[in-house]
Amino acid sequence: MSDDKLTKILTFINQRNPEVGELKLDDDLIDRRAVDSLAFVEFLYLLEELSGETIDPEEIDVEDFRTLRAIDKRFLHGAAAG
Repeated sequence: MSDDKLTKILTFINQRNPEVGELKLDDDLIDRRAVDSLAFVEFLYLLEELSGETIDPEEIDVEDFRTLRAIDKRFLHGAAAG
């Protein structure tokens, strides 16, 4: 994952949910309630912007959003380090 894309994702999460605190690549974003249901559609738009691809909501799985590493693998096609 590029640092720039990671920074944009973390900025999005922290702006909408500052109490979530620091997140690591393998932290469970769902358990930590990093993105609530109201912000989820905006989050999908951000991922589309970062990936350059349209995301079909019918083809996603909750596990695709479990961690930053999972998001990277599914949507950004990267190999997140760390």
